[in-house]
Amino acid sequence: MVARLVIAAPSSGAGKTTVATGLMAAFAGRGLAVSPHKVGPDYIDPGYHALATGRPGRNLDAFMCGTGLVAPLFAHGARGCDLAVVEGVMGLYDGAADQGELASTAQVAKLLKAPVVLVVDASSQSRSVAALVHGFASWDPEVRIGGVILNKVATDRHEHLLREALGESGVPVLGVLRRAPAVATPSRHLGLVPVAERQAQAVAAVAAQAEQVRAGCDLDALLALARSAPELSVEPWDPGVAALPHAGGPEHLPTTRPTVAVAGGAAFTFSYAEHTELLEAAGADVVTFDPLRDEALPEGTSGLVIGGGFPEVYGEQLSANEPLRKAVAELAASGAPIAAECAGLLYLARSLDGHPMCGVLDADARMSERLTLGYRDAVAIGDSVLAAAGTRMRGHEFHRTVIEPGAGAAPAWGLMQPERRVEGFVQQGVHASYLHTHWAGVPHAARRFVKYCP
Repeated sequence: MVARLVIAAPSSGAGKTTVATGLMAAFAGRGLAVSPHKVGPDYIDPGYHALATGRPGRNLDAFMCGTGLVAPLFAHGARGCDLAVVEGVMGLYDGAADQGELASTAQVAKLLKAPVVLVVDASSQSRSVAALVHGFASWDPEVRIGGVILNKVATDRHEHLLREALGESGVPVLGVLRRAPAVATPSRHLGLVPVAERQAQAVAAVAAQAEQVRAGCDLDALLALARSAPELSVEPWDPGVAALPHAGGPEHLPTTRPTVAVAGGAAFTFSYAEHTELLEAAGADVVTFDPLRDEALPEGTSGLVIGGGFPEVYGEQLSANEPLRKAVAELAASGAPIAAECAGLLYLARSLDGHPMCGVLDADARMSERLTLGYRDAVAIGDSVLAAAGTRMRGHEFHRTVIEPGAGAAPAWGLMQPERRVEGFVQQGVHASYLHTHWAGVPHAARRFVKYCP
């Protein structure tokens, strides 16, 4: 049984990330082993969580992985920890569009039987805060809101009015935070700037968040609330078991372990820890490299995974690394498996904002004003290194770039909502697409990828 809290809010922008990260760092500073988690498909917040705790930030996504995997994935990440802190997504009850509570913070809290702490931006209200908290606490009787942290409180007088209003709500005030510029994290076109791009500043920001939380929150009461969570009887997710076939007995692992190179560094920061774990469980050795700095792929590379990130910010530098671009193109020409998602898709293109890229795909990418965002139901159009034709997967799109054409002669996916369209590229061993997927929900993807490694 792991003590656990879910940090939620009435809406985005209330300060969930600041409070959750500050709590993680403050409790870690007390000597507790803290397991960090994030609801939904966000890649950036978990980087700050990892910085605060020294453990991988892990996502809990009921849409992409299914509701049945939320608790097992949580238990896998929290194994051996004293406390788990789960940062929510959007507003407490906001989930996948037109899917009811699916993938909402509320649903994840119920699946984990975890108490919720509601972070309220109190900057423009006083007595009304009681009505807001009462509404959120009573909306779903299965969601237990165990306390409130008031954020962006202006003065002592403002705090008095808020506490007085909440006095009869039955929901205790567990923290009051003043406005503090030092804890702010800069944002960009897709959210916060990742840790990998501002390491020193990020360390300072997390330290400031921890200090703000220590000064303004009742850590003993929050820990007691976390420890009040009931027993969660669940078998932790195991990548070694997940990587085996669903039927027909275990497959033989490769006699020699192929090397799978995974892009990292400041330009490619979007990845799930479970992807590496599944690749390794399927028989591969995983080696990370930085396309901004490394002029060659890792020695013996048999397969390549290029996840998401911000190549549009580093287009000139990526283009300047011509030796690596040529190495990637040669690997693709050899037929080796390459899985590229979003940023990886752009890197494999002929150009990005006019800068030459790897030229694996006969397509050009550029920044746009339009944000493409949302969950997707997808079906594999044809066979690829990730999926057999007809395989259904769920994924997420999040980008402000476009690639032209949007699909190759052999598209990667047929998307079924919000509008029907084909998308992505499959050619030889390359599978390139805007769609982010979580392989814990489709572990056969990792197994299939490794199988194609020469």
